[in-house]
Amino acid sequence: MRKGNNAVRNKKLELQPCSHRVIIPLYIPNEDGYYQDAFNIFKMCLLSVQKTSISPLKISVISNGCCDEVNKKLFDLHQKNNIDELIIEKESIGKINSILKALRTAEERLITITDADVLFLNDWEDQILKVFSAFPKAGMVSPVPIFRTQYRHTSNIWFDYLFSNKLQFRPVKNPDALTKFANSIGWSYLNEKVKDVIASIIAKDGTLAVIGNSHFVGTYKSEVFKALPKQESNYRLGGTSEELYTDLPVLKVGGYRLATYDNYAYHLGNTYEKWMQDEFDSLQEEIKKNQDFKHLKALKINTLKYFLIHRVFKKILYNNKVKKVLFKQKGLSNKQLKQFMDGAY
Repeated sequence: MRKGNNAVRNKKLELQPCSHRVIIPLYIPNEDGYYQDAFNIFKMCLLSVQKTSISPLKISVISNGCCDEVNKKLFDLHQKNNIDELIIEKESIGKINSILKALRTAEERLITITDADVLFLNDWEDQILKVFSAFPKAGMVSPVPIFRTQYRHTSNIWFDYLFSNKLQFRPVKNPDALTKFANSIGWSYLNEKVKDVIASIIAKDGTLAVIGNSHFVGTYKSEVFKALPKQESNYRLGGTSEELYTDLPVLKVGGYRLATYDNYAYHLGNTYEKWMQDEFDSLQEEIKKNQDFKHLKALKINTLKYFLIHRVFKKILYNNKVKKVLFKQKGLSNKQLKQFMDGAY
């Protein structure tokens, strides 16, 4: 039996203004061995993205089959207002399906999807916004440039800049950051020949952006996800999941996959090191300012153009003879060209 009237009936929503959501999937099944540092690294990720953002973010964390001890810690962070939306799945449903839990209902103009082991640095959001503003076709921008991404889902960029000197191989801005990324994925060192040049484009205002990126951290225009598959992913991790759900949707709306020219975040991996704490401790608290990002150009699905560029033009682009001519034209020396053609790292 119902008695009385519900006090919120017919009341309009009064939500805090926000135009940027951050989604963090988290999988920590235990806190031993491989995962012994995982929660502390995640906490650095969470607090760093809050501290260094210039707009008031809303943060969604999805516990993807985490252990009870971790879930209790997450709830505590939620109670302290460090997490806006906390979704707890008792069973591991996979990384992409975890992201979809928050993504399918997100209404913000920009959406950042990040792994739980990323340390955000000051200026990351500001620099990403500069790239979006300078390149209206940008659909995804990562704050971490990495080596040899010039052909990683970038056929539309090459199509548009094929005969333009705005696309060139330019000197790497931050070689040390490239080395840190290599270390974070288990490489003991990074060969110098991978740290000399990187493919980039320059805008009218002088803004530089690296061509291609990795999907472990990136900010997307929300319309990108109108091109998501309707079904859920069949993979817990890897397979074709990230390509289908975070890579190809950018291309289907005609978007560029770019990265900032300098480095504004670090991929940490699963093992805590002192330099990470030093970087975290040096972060400065940014003053938050409401922004609506309405000036950013909207992208639209164009099935025909997607087919022509990513099915037809891409085959030409990947021809070795075409590559040699194109890479030489875009600034590689004969020595560098041989290294790129050999796929040497």
